[in-house]
Amino acid sequence: MRKQRQTVLCTALALAVLVASVPVPSHADGAGGGDAPSRAVPLKPDDPDYTRATKAIKAEDFTAAIRLLEQVVARDGTNADAYNWLAYAVRRNGDPAGSLPIYQKALAIEPKHRGAHEYIGEAYLALDDMAKAKEHLAALDRLCLFPCSQYRDLKRAIEAYEKSGGKVKPTAAR
Repeated sequence: MRKQRQTVLCTALALAVLVASVPVPSHADGAGGGDAPSRAVPLKPDDPDYTRATKAIKAEDFTAAIRLLEQVVARDGTNADAYNWLAYAVRRNGDPAGSLPIYQKALAIEPKHRGAHEYIGEAYLALDDMAKAKEHLAALDRLCLFPCSQYRDLKRAIEAYEKSGGKVKPTAAR
């Protein structure tokens, strides 16, 4: 009987590990960390402007990306990924303060958007607001059951900022 119970428990554990390892498409992950532009998983039909905008971001043509993403969010005000990318492009184009309300819009639409939490944290660092950056790091700590790239990236950015006395600021260039 004991051996049968062990077999059942091992089988259940193996099944749980297998289920946990299956990737689940979620735009909650979208746009955050590493080579994130290629990792965004669109759940809606492809929008050609959105696709062109993410390519422009990869090419670091933030002005073009902003123009395209403004059209996307005008058509679909519920697209948290588009707002996140728009804020990212605005920030990378030199306006971290201007990116904040756009990131906040993405987070209002999708409070668990890990990419938006990472990137708004980086925007706060660029504006020398360590407390707000750490709030978003704490949010990522709650959202990431296992360590995730968004948490690791923001934590590294905060550590570099602290170690340099605020001289090293994230540019989001990866």
